[in-house]
Amino acid sequence: RLPWPASSGEGQQMTAYVIADVDVHGQEAYREYAALVPGTLEPHGGRFLVRGGDWETLEGDWRPRRVVVLEVSQHRARQALVHIRGVRRGDGDPRRASTGNLVLVQGTA
Repeated sequence: RLPWPASSGEGQQMTAYVIADVDVHGQEAYREYAALVPGTLEPHGGRFLVRGGDWETLEGDWRPRRVVVLEVSQHRARQALVHIRGVRRGDGDPRRASTGNLVLVQGTA
């Protein structure tokens, strides 16, 4: 269960964001995994906003390796994450190719 409501109270669905900082150490295995993820997001209304790309630290000392940002509806966020993790059962297991940190953030704007 998410720690916040899935709607704004005014009937509008709220959005959640999954932010990942990924250290890829097996390029081919990670590519296999990454190719499977969009199909797991689509049934849950999820989409990529950022998938790699250049970054610049504006404050502090955070040095992300590969930044990924997903947008999902809050009421489907956990389902989408469970299905993404389900990809791990196949040859595209990201644990063979990467390590990292993942957070789920409530959209408020």
